[in-house]
Amino acid sequence: KIHTLASAFNHTHRDMAVQKRVLSIFLIQLVLLAVSGLNRVDGAGLRTGYYDESCPDAETRALKTIRKAISKDVTVAAALLRLHFHDCFVRGCEASVLLNATKEGGAEKDGFLNLSLRGFDVIDDVKSAIEKSCPGVVSCADILALAARDAVQLTGGLFWKVETGRRDGRISLSKEIDANLPFSNFNITQLKQNFASKGLTKKDLVVLSGAHTIGSASCLTINTRLYNFTGRSDTDPALDPTFASELKKKCKPGGILPVFELDQGSSTISDAHFYKAVRQNRGLLISDAALLDDHATRAYVKRQSTSAAGATFGRDFGKSMEKMGRIGVLTGSEGEIRQRCALVN
Repeated sequence: KIHTLASAFNHTHRDMAVQKRVLSIFLIQLVLLAVSGLNRVDGAGLRTGYYDESCPDAETRALKTIRKAISKDVTVAAALLRLHFHDCFVRGCEASVLLNATKEGGAEKDGFLNLSLRGFDVIDDVKSAIEKSCPGVVSCADILALAARDAVQLTGGLFWKVETGRRDGRISLSKEIDANLPFSNFNITQLKQNFASKGLTKKDLVVLSGAHTIGSASCLTINTRLYNFTGRSDTDPALDPTFASELKKKCKPGGILPVFELDQGSSTISDAHFYKAVRQNRGLLISDAALLDDHATRAYVKRQSTSAAGATFGRDFGKSMEKMGRIGVLTGSEGEIRQRCALVN
């Protein structure tokens, strides 16, 4: 009996020890899962050539469609680049900027900062072209990333490999715009904070600002800078006086139109000329001029403006675009592959 009791006690003791070990391992696994969730790396699951087997002609079809659109209207290039940027900065690069409003409220495209967005029809055309070949395979989020790259390539020759594998989100809210997108009147501190909140550095800030090498802005956007910069009917002293006078001839107080090139004389070519304009205090936006108010961003502006080809701009722009394209992506089983880019399935 004593032997039996001792044996039972030993078995019980061993079982408790095993249970404790199992519990310890389980708790450690929970902690590791929690930490991995908190430290999830943006872009996990993306890779170049994602559609090589499932839809091998996806990028070719996208490029062909975008080339046709730009041949009709070269300004579409800037619109497509801007669409990708505005998408990634709100909820991440998951095509929420393309969704239409629902009964619950306005979508991102209805927010004030996004009212001037265009190029939605081009994205729809690309989606339709790809769907004919590979229905239900390529996401609208990936199409936005490819369209931005192709737009830059077709207007300046700059090229980078686009990582794909994104999936589309199902939520788009206009009320989320103001807290996420940078405003054109942001100072350098606000710009750095905004980009840092997306995991982007000061270098990414000054490099991605180079997207203003193509595109335009309305008289409404710069009106305050020209006529009421500090609320005292004054002009921004950071703006070249001669350039300010030229703008005032066309942009009247309280005016909405006309539209001005962001990179005067080179707004349809993707190059580093934008930095020359900024260095000469002829950047159109307050946020452009702000690049001269930080040592690191000012040094980059100077370096790119002293070379006809922009020194390292092409390579830098590709790297920063890849990095931006990883913000908040949905991959794997997350989200969906939309059948139509403006609607959830």
